[in-house]
Amino acid sequence: MKALVLSGGSGTRLRPFSHSMPKQLVPVANRPVLEHVLMSVRGLGVTEIGVVVGDWAPEIMRVIGDGSRFGARITYIRQDRPLGLAHCVALARPFLGDDDFVMYLGDNVLTDGVAGIAAEFRRHRPAAHVVVHKVSDPRQFGVAELDGDGAVLRVVEKPRRPRSDLALIGVYFFTAAVHAAVAAIRPSGRGELEITDAIQWLLSSGAAVAASEYGGYWKDTGRPEDLLDCNRRLLGELRPGVAGEVDAASRLVGRVVVERGARVVRSRVEGPAIVGAGTVIEDSDIGPYTAIGPGCTVRSARIADSIVLADARISGAPGLRGSLIGRSSVIGPAASGRSGHRIVVGDHAVLALGGPAGQESAAVPAAPEPG
Repeated sequence: MKALVLSGGSGTRLRPFSHSMPKQLVPVANRPVLEHVLMSVRGLGVTEIGVVVGDWAPEIMRVIGDGSRFGARITYIRQDRPLGLAHCVALARPFLGDDDFVMYLGDNVLTDGVAGIAAEFRRHRPAAHVVVHKVSDPRQFGVAELDGDGAVLRVVEKPRRPRSDLALIGVYFFTAAVHAAVAAIRPSGRGELEITDAIQWLLSSGAAVAASEYGGYWKDTGRPEDLLDCNRRLLGELRPGVAGEVDAASRLVGRVVVERGARVVRSRVEGPAIVGAGTVIEDSDIGPYTAIGPGCTVRSARIADSIVLADARISGAPGLRGSLIGRSSVIGPAASGRSGHRIVVGDHAVLALGGPAGQESAAVPAAPEPG
């Protein structure tokens, strides 16, 4: 079995981050979301992985590489415009050949994995096997309607009046039968080749389509609040360890990772939390549920329930909570201090915390990078 991982989306819900980096590379627990996906794919025993990329192809290729560090071989497949999930399958046909494959959205995290569902697919080999999860508002998803025995009757993309609360959550297993379905369908009203239309074509043609309900933790990391929720979940699974330096005046509480080259000085770090390689924490209170990326400098700050990306500099911040701080951002005190800030700033932003009375803090992002 091969894998097809989709990483070409634009990430409009994650702006300003997605102006300067692909959404699949935003880190949770100090590892890009796409790396978590690739590790899940490897957990299925798959070593041949096709990754569909768009405008951010060079950066994704630079970060992910050829797949060797995951024990896999990665083939990159270019999609010039986001024309639908089924369009990705069509583009990947030369890579997929007639092999069975799993298709996995590159911004979805399923912490419990789908190994059991993959084994079920391998045993019975239906034309398609979809992974579903109960959601509160099915109108935002592709929806599977099942009969009393659990067989798939119909799949509908973003139905106005859903007949089921079982959403397709971005992991699909297919045999080569799906290629005839993709070739037969036409673009939807939004101009995309919908994978739900291809699955429905299989059903209408009498092909077997199975569904398995996933009951574990699942998150589509397309919004800042979803990234923070996923970060909390993954940090909760940390194995504590100190490879850097922690001075005698500092205290680590609970599950804390201090990576190689990091220094914690006169500070308290409450887990679950991770301090990235080469980062310096001084006179600060960090955590819980906080991931500080590599190469950062944090001085005289309180940060909790947050994600701080690489090379950020934070000083004199009296209370950051539920925040996303972009790469190489600079956050420091202004003329007067305030407490209890919640911020989302993109790469290279400069933020002065607290200004003269009656003025708000200001975040000034750098110009977006090309691509």
